[in-house]
Amino acid sequence: MIPVELLIEKGASSKKWNAGEIIYRENSPSNYYYQLESGRVRISNFLEDGKEVLHKMVCANEGFGEVAILDEGVHVVTAIADSSCTILKISTSAFLEILNEYGSIQLMITKQIAKDLRFKHFITKLICNHSPEEIISGLLEKLNEERRLICPECNRLMLTRQQLANMTGLRVETIIRTMKIMEKEEKLNIVRGKVFVC
Repeated sequence: MIPVELLIEKGASSKKWNAGEIIYRENSPSNYYYQLESGRVRISNFLEDGKEVLHKMVCANEGFGEVAILDEGVHVVTAIADSSCTILKISTSAFLEILNEYGSIQLMITKQIAKDLRFKHFITKLICNHSPEEIISGLLEKLNEERRLICPECNRLMLTRQQLANMTGLRVETIIRTMKIMEKEEKLNIVRGKVFVC
């Protein structure tokens, strides 16, 4: 999102994270803006029973942690390295300095927040009004339309069944059963456990 050279000029540091490591926790102070150089990061909440609610998958060259900075609050989500990754982080004050100096970056971040909010509204409506097949079909269609989390070369879905369950509130068993039905209806292909969108 923000040019790497500018982040480095403003004092950003780079760190490698292993899959499963917590980058920041819900209710922790927002001391940094983060930008993913490589790998993937999950933005989630965890319920009292340990169940994960997946809000967003952050991919390379995307930023996160900005919402808590902008509303001057604590993080309302937990950020977890979904794979080994490299992340640039910059202090809250340096991040705000960039936004004040570069109106185009401020607008870009505002648009990304609006896009994330629109996706959350889409998911909420989908979950509240539809059957499991319609939920999965609608989500895959939206991800394909936005060219997110679906490989552009081979159309492989880059989310696990567990991550789909965490994103939609459905049980993993329901996801598996529904995908088998969708495969029979030729809406997707399953090859050696990998899901390919038709």
